[in-house]
Amino acid sequence: MGAEHRYCWRGYGIRYQQVGEQGSPVVLVHGFGASSDHWRHNLAVLGQRHRVFALDLLGFGQSAKPAPGPTIAYRLETWGMLVVDFLQAVVGSPAALVGNSIGGVVALQAAVLNPAWVTRVALLNPSLRLLHRRKRGQLPWYRRWSVSLFQKLLGWEPFGVWFFRQVAQPQVIRRLLQQAYARREAITDDLVQMLYEPSQDPGAAQVFLAFVRYSDGPLLEDLLPQVTCPVLMVWGECDPWEPVALGRALAAAFPQVQEWVCLPGVGHCPQDEAPELVNPLLLRWLC
Repeated sequence: MGAEHRYCWRGYGIRYQQVGEQGSPVVLVHGFGASSDHWRHNLAVLGQRHRVFALDLLGFGQSAKPAPGPTIAYRLETWGMLVVDFLQAVVGSPAALVGNSIGGVVALQAAVLNPAWVTRVALLNPSLRLLHRRKRGQLPWYRRWSVSLFQKLLGWEPFGVWFFRQVAQPQVIRRLLQQAYARREAITDDLVQMLYEPSQDPGAAQVFLAFVRYSDGPLLEDLLPQVTCPVLMVWGECDPWEPVALGRALAAAFPQVQEWVCLPGVGHCPQDEAPELVNPLLLRWLC
């Protein structure tokens, strides 16, 4: 873990960790439901050559969880602006961004919002957002119908909060990790607890419900053509949520993706499952 700090963003407390005092800066962006602790196996290694920052996005980890409303929307654009402001206010110079899952889309969004402050982007199994409104036509009719109905049910707060409480339990979190991680030995009690504890904070249910009902906003294929810096794409081949074939096709379609790496036997969170493979890749890419 890194040294913990707080950053006040628009009146809300943002927790971040920092390791390393020399070298070019790198900012690590976690995925949905995670936190900066999901980079626990990467911070110290990357910090040997770089100034490394990992932040808890608004609504997650130990950062503030304000209620969604007119001034706070839990959307990719919001988190992208948070990252841009963090670069300017805390890092103080242009930096490389590394994002996993939804964090990959957030990193690209930041690079599009302010390209002068992002030197390069590494995407680790970035979210393809397959339930996005524009992609639902590719689903079987029964899945299109069920997704829409379920999102409407979640919009009724009593049901939505009840559903979140069923999911936010250690045994359920462990089962979800067993889906996402190909390497079962990486699913430790510490990992389960790391994901469970923030889910018990006031406001955590509302953050969860706001984002799972969010079916709009940018897709990778919207953002990649606008990125002006080099992009590395790393994909755990056994990811059950983001199919590797779709990731490979996406990388081939955009020249901004200068390198594609597939990791056999690895699932959705390669930085935590296989740090011995990911850390050398990132060090080479960032040098």
